[in-house]
Amino acid sequence: MDSFVDGSGYLAACTAGLPTRGTLAAMRADLDEWEHAASTPVAYGALVEEGRSLFARIVGVDRARVATGSQTSAMVAVVAAALPDGAEVVVPDGDFSSLVFPFLAQAHRGVRVRSVPLASLADAVRPGTSLVAWSAVQSSSGVVTDPGPVLEAARTVGALTLCDLTQAAGVLPVDAARFDVTVTHAYKWLCAPRGVAFSTFSDAALERLRPVQAGWYAGADVWGSCYGPAMRLADDARRFDVSPAWQAWPGAVAALRHVAALDATSSWRHATRLTDRLADTLGSPRSGQAITTFADADGAALRALAAAGISASGRAGRLRLAFHLWNDEDDVTRVADALGAVDGFRPEG
Repeated sequence: MDSFVDGSGYLAACTAGLPTRGTLAAMRADLDEWEHAASTPVAYGALVEEGRSLFARIVGVDRARVATGSQTSAMVAVVAAALPDGAEVVVPDGDFSSLVFPFLAQAHRGVRVRSVPLASLADAVRPGTSLVAWSAVQSSSGVVTDPGPVLEAARTVGALTLCDLTQAAGVLPVDAARFDVTVTHAYKWLCAPRGVAFSTFSDAALERLRPVQAGWYAGADVWGSCYGPAMRLADDARRFDVSPAWQAWPGAVAALRHVAALDATSSWRHATRLTDRLADTLGSPRSGQAITTFADADGAALRALAAAGISASGRAGRLRLAFHLWNDEDDVTRVADALGAVDGFRPEG
């Protein structure tokens, strides 16, 4: 907790993480270098490669399987563009739009998106399904999906799998090697500045997907691929890289260093212990999640928390709270006290 800025009352890691002190120092140092004309693309490139390696360690894959970018939707769009005409994609009802919209945008080619209840995701996979896409942790509810049955169902029919780890990596232990493709924006639980994202690829994905966003940074020799017309792309996942948002990377690497040094199981245990403690205090069922939500159709509970100096969020008609490394039992008490004063609040979980 001491590595972060003061996060007392901040329960919105699912919206945006807080910086570590190391992240702030790195970003300030970068501004100083820029001010004195001392920053260079080569130095930023070295940070990108360090960030690639750190992320690979966090999600359990070889760095050669990691591509870098700035937005998950753009990475998902690469997958969507590679689907054959008429392909069927299965997604859960209400999953995050950045995961769903890139496939809906392929409707002109006959690509069909079938949305099913999250609990029925594995059962909905059928012969003819080309891809199953879902978030490891649902943004609106914090529900964690057991990937095993979905992966097994996809393997049975030869479908690719795409899992969004944005609400998982940094708090929940994850193994990206289990999926054909993963996408992760690092500004939430990984606590990086916005503008740094990652994707990972299996052998099957590397063989079947095309780097439709290929630019100079996807070249086998980055500084040798600045001009056309010849194109020689990297042999590994780096061929899916896009040009990095340079000034986000010093802070991102500092954040990733911090997360990579932690035990993800301990981080998850810390977060879920606090959500369960809140449930016990409010008299609601335990969720065992890092994100917990309560019905709040009129936003009264969210407004009450804001008035009490507590940062939270509202999604899909529910109050959304997220506990991360900077939170402690004092935050549980503050939330419980504020919610207890809201007329009509019913903590059904």
